[in-house]
Amino acid sequence: MSNTSQNQKMDENEFWKIVDMFDWEHEGDDEAVLEEAVNYLSEKSNEDIFIFEDILSKLLYDLDGIEYAKNIGEYAYVDDEEFFSVDNFLYARCVVIVNGRDFYYDVLQSPEKIPKDMEFESLLGITREAFEKKNDEEFDYISKFDYETYSNKGKWRE
Repeated sequence: MSNTSQNQKMDENEFWKIVDMFDWEHEGDDEAVLEEAVNYLSEKSNEDIFIFEDILSKLLYDLDGIEYAKNIGEYAYVDDEEFFSVDNFLYARCVVIVNGRDFYYDVLQSPEKIPKDMEFESLLGITREAFEKKNDEEFDYISKFDYETYSNKGKWRE
């Protein structure tokens, strides 16, 4: 691996480059899917790892809204009366990101295109894994955006 790639500062382009490293030949084994990306990210500075987490949190936050939640398939948001899994919706938003930049921005503009009945919770652990691999200590960082379901108040108005 060239040294220049490790010196690439973390920004959204670098974030998507790392997402593109996910190896879907190992689909079903999330750890194997993410391994190359985790290894790459663990070679970055701690600051870059934190920035990666901030970018991830912003992308998830921007998808946190009622129009997306209504389109995730079987467990979609119906109304305040019907059961709605906030975790399932978060993991569905992860699927949008793991499908890459073009897909992400397409879904952001067209909520009906969000994948149905899919989840990829493991994406949420990539930063922690990379940090702990690099530093051999616990990842204790609060991202700039709260991506838990219902955090993006502006997108939860009917």
